[in-house]
Amino acid sequence: MRPAVIVLTFNSQDTLGATLSQARLVSDEIFAVDSGSSDSTVELARRAGATVVEHPFEHYGAQRNWAIDNLPVTRSWQLHLDADEWMDDRLVEAIRALPEDPPDSGYFLPRYVKFLGRVLRHGGMSPTWHLRLFRTGVGRCEERRYDQHFLLTGGTAGKLSGAMIDDNRMSLSEWTARHNRWADNEVAGLAGEPAAGRIRPDARGNPVERKRFLRERYNRTPLFLRPFLLFAYRYFFRMGFLDGTEGFIYRVLQTFWFRFLVDAKIWEKRRLNAADPTGGGERERVD
Repeated sequence: MRPAVIVLTFNSQDTLGATLSQARLVSDEIFAVDSGSSDSTVELARRAGATVVEHPFEHYGAQRNWAIDNLPVTRSWQLHLDADEWMDDRLVEAIRALPEDPPDSGYFLPRYVKFLGRVLRHGGMSPTWHLRLFRTGVGRCEERRYDQHFLLTGGTAGKLSGAMIDDNRMSLSEWTARHNRWADNEVAGLAGEPAAGRIRPDARGNPVERKRFLRERYNRTPLFLRPFLLFAYRYFFRMGFLDGTEGFIYRVLQTFWFRFLVDAKIWEKRRLNAADPTGGGERERVD
C-alpha cells in the first residue's frame, strides 16, 4: 500500500521534519495543508517533497474535510496526520505490509503523547486509537469543535501495530492557552452540535465508539466532582504515576485542570443564561 499522506500544518517547523521524513517511507504523494504559517514550515514542507496547499483554518474537522474534498489525491488510500505526529518504524512497516486492496476499509493507529520530552505510556490513555488510514471516498471527519475523530461511511476498520507519536513541544504557557480555547469549544459543542456525521457511543464498538460511551457517562456525573474522580482513576488506578514527573504534570493539567475548567465554564454559562434567558451580549461572550 502507498497511500496519499495529508498533513495539517501551522507554524510547525520544530516537528514537521520528523513527520515528513517518516511519511516519505510510505508514500511519495504528500500534501501539506497550511493555514498561514509565518515561520519556515512551508519552505520545509516543499524541500521535503510535499505539495503545499494554503487554506484558512476554521477548526480541525472543517480543515480535514476540506482536504478530503479538494486535494488532487490520486491514490486509493489516504493517511491523515498532524504536523507533530510522526510514525515509528513498526507502524511504517505495518502500513507498507498492507496489500493495496485489504479486506478492511480503514485502520486505527495507536497514538502516544510525548509531553515535556517523555513518551507517556500509562494512565489509561496510552495508546489512544485514531482512524487515520482509510480508502479514498469512505472517510470523513466529524464536524465537532473539539475532540474530532474520523469515521468510515462504509466498510470495516482494523488495527495496526506500532506507534504514532504526538510530539508535543509547545511551552506550558502555550499549552494552557490552547486548552483554554478548547474548553470554550467543548462547552459550545455541548450546547448543541448537529448529530449527523457524528460517531455514536457504543460500549461494544470500536475504540472511538467506546471512548464516546465513556464520555457520555462522564458527562452525566456531577460538575466539579468528576475531574477529581477522573484524575484519581487515571493517575492511581491506571498507574499514571509510572510516567514520572512529566506524567504527573500532564495528568494534573489534562485530566484535572482542563476538565475542571470545562466544568467551570459550563457553570458560568448556566448562570449567565439564567440571568439573561433571552441570550444577550454576556452569553455570546462566553460562547
